[in-house]
Amino acid sequence: MDNIVGFVILVVLLAVGLVGFFLVVEALFPARVEKTRFAAQHMAGRSLMVGVVNFLFFGVIALVLFSISNNTTGLVKGIVFIPALFLTGILLIGLSFGLTGMVGVLGERIFPDQSTWKRTLWSTLALSLGSAVPVAGWFLLLPYVGLTGLGAFILSFFSKPSVH
Repeated sequence: MDNIVGFVILVVLLAVGLVGFFLVVEALFPARVEKTRFAAQHMAGRSLMVGVVNFLFFGVIALVLFSISNNTTGLVKGIVFIPALFLTGILLIGLSFGLTGMVGVLGERIFPDQSTWKRTLWSTLALSLGSAVPVAGWFLLLPYVGLTGLGAFILSFFSKPSVH
């Protein structure tokens, strides 16, 4: 019973932290988040495919480089570790922008008549709680949203800007 209570508290605290993170990313990079949101909304299938391919490609390269650096010493370890860290950082940046864009898409669909920050708040909480559901949330919803967001972030560099 204690594990369940601790897990619920952890999910709630992470969700509150994610709300702040997504609000700040959206405030600091509004144009990039808007382009990512537009790509996720209008090219969801393509975004998912681009996200899966890029995540697998760069993820495997990063894992191989981390493995090589773990089995070496000295200067070679640093030479191999830095590109692995760089690739991991790029993937995390893409996932951050992608999740911010996907939260915007969810907010527009679920809470269309709320203000932007309220949509971000409620859609982040909904996504966090939905992703905390055992099996379906962990292995279906969260990877779908994350990889679609990553693909939308990548496609946002190549798609036309949205017309308001």
